[in-house]
Amino acid sequence: MGNRKKLFFSKEPYDLEQTNALFARAMRDNCKFHYDNCKEYKEILDHFAFSPDDVKTYDDVFSIPVLPTVVFKNHHLFSMPESRMLAKATSSGTKGKFSRIGFETSGLLCAVKMVLKVVRRRKLLTIKPANYIVMGYQPHKSNQTAVTKNTFWTTLLAPALSRTYAIKWQENGYQVDLDGVIDAILKKGSAGVPLRFIGFPSYTYFVMKLMEERGQSIKLKPGSKIMLGGGWKQFYTEQVDKQTFYDLAQRVLGVPEEDVIEFFGAVEHPILYCDCKKHHFHIPVYSRVAIRDVQTLEPLGMNRVGLVNLITPMVKATPILSVMTDDLGVIRDGSNCGCGITSPYLEIIGRVGMKDIKTCAAGAAELMSEVKL
Repeated sequence: MGNRKKLFFSKEPYDLEQTNALFARAMRDNCKFHYDNCKEYKEILDHFAFSPDDVKTYDDVFSIPVLPTVVFKNHHLFSMPESRMLAKATSSGTKGKFSRIGFETSGLLCAVKMVLKVVRRRKLLTIKPANYIVMGYQPHKSNQTAVTKNTFWTTLLAPALSRTYAIKWQENGYQVDLDGVIDAILKKGSAGVPLRFIGFPSYTYFVMKLMEERGQSIKLKPGSKIMLGGGWKQFYTEQVDKQTFYDLAQRVLGVPEEDVIEFFGAVEHPILYCDCKKHHFHIPVYSRVAIRDVQTLEPLGMNRVGLVNLITPMVKATPILSVMTDDLGVIRDGSNCGCGITSPYLEIIGRVGMKDIKTCAAGAAELMSEVKL
């Protein structure tokens, strides 16, 4: 069994200390594969006088040249023919520049193993069916974004009896339908099975707020979940603190705070970060996170804010082993969390103002400008 497979088949998904050496070996293997199979990536490493063989210890992992996500938005880099890729995904909708990431079969198998282990922690995997409210885009052949694909796959964690989308595909493109979502909540929420929400937190908040303003509320069945991902992006001026969101969910939908779950990730770093019961993003064994100084890019220690560098050996199709996001974050000591998971956790503070980055949620925000709340 190769080092990458051993890592992703680790029994304990948050035991970082016990997997540090294995992680380093998997990263060296991954770096060498991309170095040997992607001409552009080889040129980048050669420019920095870096060789995959330089990864000898765990600390060396953080010396691998970091590629900003904007690189992938301007250059589509692959380490194998596209014919060998089982799936592809993009980082945005139809407007703006986007990353195009490929996934080979072995990488996807690692992803499946990862997801099953992580979601069990939050009791998201069940054989009991549910109805779904998707606060995002309805799948369409013209939409290859990772966020749309991921939200669909998330609806398989509990067998889906139905899916209602907030952003529906119409003849002339996507249209927002919040009234349709509210009608579905009131109807499906009384159907005798749990109702699960998945998608943008902004949309979820807007729907709950609209219901409260209209005097509408419902107590959803036990087992109902609100699963959030994608951030607030261009709705940052309307973003509310988490406790305000939780309290609203309790009042309008009867969903307790413990059943509100948040995800974090990026198409350029397809690792699932699922918050714990204290709502912290603990770092799983499948990845490592470095916080880097915004000026020097040197790694910072705990409790210091900087750029978020995400590291994983999961994918061979695209050289995304060490990427720099436009997020500002800080790493906290996980032993102080109180949830039982002791691995460090990542706290996202905000985003760098990179105007050339176009995100899925930003595209959704443009559609929302047509809706009067």
